[in-house]
Amino acid sequence: QIFDIEQIKSEIKKLFSYQSDALHWNLEQIEKVGDIGKKALEAYDKISKTLNVEMHSRESAEKRIKKLLEGKETFMNLSRELAHKAQIRESITIQPKEKVTGIKATLTIKNYLGGYYYFTSDEVEINEKNVFLIEAKHTKENKLPSIGDIKDGLLKMILFTNLEDVKIDGKKYNPIPVLKLTTGQGFKISRLNEQQKIIPDLLKREAKINRFKILVNNSLI
Repeated sequence: QIFDIEQIKSEIKKLFSYQSDALHWNLEQIEKVGDIGKKALEAYDKISKTLNVEMHSRESAEKRIKKLLEGKETFMNLSRELAHKAQIRESITIQPKEKVTGIKATLTIKNYLGGYYYFTSDEVEINEKNVFLIEAKHTKENKLPSIGDIKDGLLKMILFTNLEDVKIDGKKYNPIPVLKLTTGQGFKISRLNEQQKIIPDLLKREAKINRFKILVNNSLI
């Protein structure tokens, strides 16, 4: 499979000279998504014949493309529906990289344009007027979770720290984002050398600046 490099270059050039904002650019791309889907299906047909490998569920792909060709609103509604289903699946799934003790919760965010985004919080705890939105990352080893996992958790912190008007069943709460890191039983921050302390120190600084909390094996750092 090879991308059409000239097409990609052409789109990048258009993007560089685009005068409006990212929202309008994305909306314009939505109008093209059905035609792009048709071209992709044709390309997969060629690959299938060349390699003598049957394409997985062509009928399903054709149905999806037909939906996309109906226009922007159909595409947006379909995307929301799929995102909502993914949210529900995630809310009842415990991942190997999560060590959770609280209640997993769904989080539906509405932006100022009326768009909806569907997320989950690995754990949620309510204490009076505060709701703790906890993103959990776990490793069985005697060290902190991987940098990739920590970065993934920090992305959730960016999201959670920018929430406004947070409500549960119509009641307003003050959101407190928490990045929860759990490890093997032999891990102790106090035993780390200077080099190993760099990541925890950076995390503490990040948390202080951006107003979220960090738990390492259930202890605040």
